[in-house]
Amino acid sequence: MNVVDAGALEDFADATTRQVTLGDRVVVIVRLGDDVYVLDDRCSHEDFSLARGTVDPDECTIECARHGALFSLKDGEALTLPATHPVRRYEATVRDGRVEVSVA
Repeated sequence: MNVVDAGALEDFADATTRQVTLGDRVVVIVRLGDDVYVLDDRCSHEDFSLARGTVDPDECTIECARHGALFSLKDGEALTLPATHPVRRYEATVRDGRVEVSVA
């Protein structure tokens, strides 16, 4: 398993998106309180950055800004059309105030 340090938890604003490059992967990281969610930064419907989307902290979702496809931050599942395929989700943990992401 390859674990990458994505930065300090305090560097991620609550309920906002942040695009981060981890090795050869570009991901979107969303912090909701003490929880951190990491998905591939590409909508599965169309090659568009999810980091440009909107987060709904109450529903734990992210909406693609291009066509409105909604994805679960918890598992990457596509929740609404036009997306029909999930986006990849990565395990994230917070250790000693740092966000660690498993990218294996």
